Amino acid sequence: QVQLLESGGGLVQAGGSLTLSCEASGTPFDTRVMGWYRQAPGKQRELVAIRTRTGSTTYSDFVKGRFTISGIVRNTVSLQMNTLKSEDTAVYYCYAQITPISADYWGLGTQVTVSP
Repeated sequence: QVQLLESGGGLVQAGGSLTLSCEASGTPFDTRVMGWYRQAPGKQRELVAIRTRTGSTTYSDFVKGRFTISGIVRNTVSLQMNTLKSEDTAVYYCYAQITPISADYWGLGTQVTVSP
């Protein structure tokens, strides 16, 4: 059974940094796409950053220049978050699309809290 295991969330002061990691396990296949979404209380889930295995990246405007998504290595991806703001507080969800049928998978989420 495919699982996405997230780690690295926590509490940080504004201006600080955190690194999130996600590993897709339970599949013999490669992930085609991996990335991160987030959901703040009372808001819809939104894209943060996505990376394809071929190297393409997509960032939401609100994280450009502050967050960096790593390459996909052995079905693992990381998100380096710098200059965090209180509005970055949310549950961050790992997303993966796994070959060969391009099925979508989600992690359970990891809480990121940025104090003012």
